[in-house]
Amino acid sequence: MAKKIKQIAIYGKGGIGKSTTTSNLSAALSVLGFKVMQFGCDPKSDSTNTLRAGQYIPTVLDTIREKTVVKAHDVIYQGFNGIYCVESGGPAPGVGCAGRGIITAVELFKQQKVFDELDLDFVIYDVLGDVVCGGFAMPIREGIAEHVFTVSSSDFMSVYASNNLFKGIKKYSNSGGALLGGIIANSINAGYSRDIIDDFAARTKTRIMEYIPRSITVTQSELRGKTTVEAAPDSEQAKIYSALAEKIAAHEVSDTPSPLEIHELQAWAASWSDQLLELESGVVAGGIKAGI
Repeated sequence: MAKKIKQIAIYGKGGIGKSTTTSNLSAALSVLGFKVMQFGCDPKSDSTNTLRAGQYIPTVLDTIREKTVVKAHDVIYQGFNGIYCVESGGPAPGVGCAGRGIITAVELFKQQKVFDELDLDFVIYDVLGDVVCGGFAMPIREGIAEHVFTVSSSDFMSVYASNNLFKGIKKYSNSGGALLGGIIANSINAGYSRDIIDDFAARTKTRIMEYIPRSITVTQSELRGKTTVEAAPDSEQAKIYSALAEKIAAHEVSDTPSPLEIHELQAWAASWSDQLLELESGVVAGGIKAGI
């Protein structure tokens, strides 16, 4: 009997630290002893750079454009600690659907049964979360990923992108689509940031998987073309990524979220704006902890 592969998708607004989080998660899972493939689904094709000393790899779409026949192994490259790295790629700038690379790459790998052949424990899809075309929705819509996690800070546009993702998950939840594992709260340094993202999670009936602070260690590591798990394995930041990896490895049951309607989201954001204004004025508002 074939081993069950846990396939997860990490979504997030562009610039929120999604690929940084995903690569460190992959690295941490590999250190725990799991066999991991990271599947970059962003047309920028830079998801796996820090797993390969800053090096870009040829994408699935580029390879298909160059060759008549493409085998999946032609587009798989190994990185840190044996992690398999794939970049789906995208069309030429200004031409075609940006999500086409995901559709093509996933179909190629399914046809050639590569995941089973490599005896993988995890396939992690790193997916742009603020574009809603069909290709980017594919891991959710077709149930390719079993569990979906979103990387979000407490900033409104990041929360807005996560809420839109929740709407997509809810839409396809009754037709075999992927379900929501939870929120990976990124750049959470101030106490009020944690309160905001906790409140959003509670209102949308989901959970926080881990709180990840903004850290100079991450910047230093990426300037060396590495993940924090590789470049600074004994750092506090690496320990946080390891804790996240352990939680995701143990995670089994995902759920359908309850996204907010736009008027509810706007009212929620306005309420928090008022509370932060009071905090800035030296008044501790209800729901915000003293001493932050």
